[in-house]
Amino acid sequence: VANASHELRTPLAAILGYVETLREGDGGIETATAQKFLGIIEREAQRMQALVSDLMSLSRVEAEKHDLPTERIDLLPLVERAARDAAGSNRSDRLLMELHADVCVLGDRQQLEQVVRNLVDNALKYGAPDKPVTVALDLVQAGHARVTVADQGEGIAPEQIPHLTRRFYRTDPGRSRASGGTGLGLAIVKHIVERHRGRLDITSELGVGTSVVVRIPVAEPEPEPDAENSAIHDKEVAPHEAETQQLS
Repeated sequence: VANASHELRTPLAAILGYVETLREGDGGIETATAQKFLGIIEREAQRMQALVSDLMSLSRVEAEKHDLPTERIDLLPLVERAARDAAGSNRSDRLLMELHADVCVLGDRQQLEQVVRNLVDNALKYGAPDKPVTVALDLVQAGHARVTVADQGEGIAPEQIPHLTRRFYRTDPGRSRASGGTGLGLAIVKHIVERHRGRLDITSELGVGTSVVVRIPVAEPEPEPDAENSAIHDKEVAPHEAETQQLS
């Protein structure tokens, strides 16, 4: 709660400060300056909105952590769509998609989309702007689907990696706030992955980049429709066959 209060107070103080400046100006502030102040107010308000949204998401995920999601989801189109949504039209050319596994998982569709969006958004924000962000999907041993999001940015120091999924932890607070980060993205990802009985791994090398890997158990294959129909048919004709055998 203390961390959340601090994170909300910072943009709120900026908003109130610029509003007071505009009010005290009493029409004497130049239009260009006023527009600049209004832009800052809008940006800080959006930052507060994003923070509140992430806090609500984290609260929901924590409340549902013991409920196993049961929807059968085709992971490939979900990953592709969520990655492109995160990139938007202005960053989509930086995505390098390597989706090689058409697999299904049992999950919560909205939460899995949020995992991909958060990871891709982070990679695009902190990766080198002239380098691609790789989004990969493949099947690994032990029946797990593996989603990998890798950037070619500055990388993260080894001692910081264990703390990345803590709430409000930032490797570079100034840069994170400037880019609109709330400090909750990876904490949300961690809780969602754990709810899906999966695993989250982060590796990074300074000057090379960062790779985030999510592993989620693959769903059991659905029964073959023909086999089901055949079993039902056998049950239906069995009495008739028995009667025929008695008559003969």
